[in-house]
Amino acid sequence: MITSIHTLIYSDDAPQRAHSFATSSAALRRGCARWRRGWLIFKSGRSEMGVHPTHSVYDGKTYESARHHLISLMCDDISRTVVELKGKGAEFRGDVQDHGYGLVS
Repeated sequence: MITSIHTLIYSDDAPQRAHSFATSSAALRRGCARWRRGWLIFKSGRSEMGVHPTHSVYDGKTYESARHHLISLMCDDISRTVVELKGKGAEFRGDVQDHGYGLVS
């Protein structure tokens, strides 16, 4: 069963302007937490929205990404959820993989 949603927004001016925008809203301000590399995560119940920079340097390594967004559906048991969704006609691009921050399909 899908239990929450994780959205990612990659921004050229993250985290400065994104943080400024979020702290102007009481609802977002309560859930705002900084994470490593200056990334922001805004919690809303079990769901969350991450704002990541398109350019960053971490441990001497440079990371570049185009501006884009991602939407992830989160669940407690990914293998079981994949089987259930396939049974309803959903298609997946690959097998479940461990990406270090969690299991992904």
